[in-house]
Amino acid sequence: MKILVVGATGGSGQAAVKSLLAAGHEVTAFSRHADRLPAAARLRRVNGDVLEPSAIDEAVRGHDAVVVTLGITENALRVRLLGSASTPLDVRSRGTRHTIAAMRRHGVRRLVVQTSFGVGDTRSRLPWLYRLMFGLLLKPQIADTEVQEREVRASGLDWVLVQPVNLTDAVLDDAPFASEQGDTRTMKVARLQVGRFLADAVQGKGFVGRSVALSGL
Repeated sequence: MKILVVGATGGSGQAAVKSLLAAGHEVTAFSRHADRLPAAARLRRVNGDVLEPSAIDEAVRGHDAVVVTLGITENALRVRLLGSASTPLDVRSRGTRHTIAAMRRHGVRRLVVQTSFGVGDTRSRLPWLYRLMFGLLLKPQIADTEVQEREVRASGLDWVLVQPVNLTDAVLDDAPFASEQGDTRTMKVARLQVGRFLADAVQGKGFVGRSVALSGL
């Protein structure tokens, strides 16, 4: 399959690219700085801004599925106090909206979007300490992620919403614990595990039209 990864230079984006390539797919990595990724066989790197509709429209053309891993990589406390220096706070919702519009125009059906555990279907399952952190530290980003999920659900595409718990850089690439009911086994999951699930979700049929909570085993 030909897979487009939007937000490919973030931690989860890079993990998704790695897993997709390992599975034998042809991958296009789309990001403002995609050329920072190391060159690899079957990998095409495209510099572009998802907030520019024409750029993402061109990137979507000719693909079989799209994986979205948008987010803000800056320090969360700094973003909360001073705002983001380089990325708009609505990058998740606005970028996903532009991606969906491009997919509709080009007839691309499968959409896999990473959001966050504790929004949408899993909002009520978030432990109280994390609710406090979401409210005090991550409020603008979580609000935008809620909008992002609504955009995906209303898209009419064959979508999967992936909601990982706290992301780590642990070197683990086994399958994470995945639950449509929002169950978790821990409150940590490795980005490599999330990348593996994102890669599997582009062609599997079991989770279409569902949100899936991911946690470590």
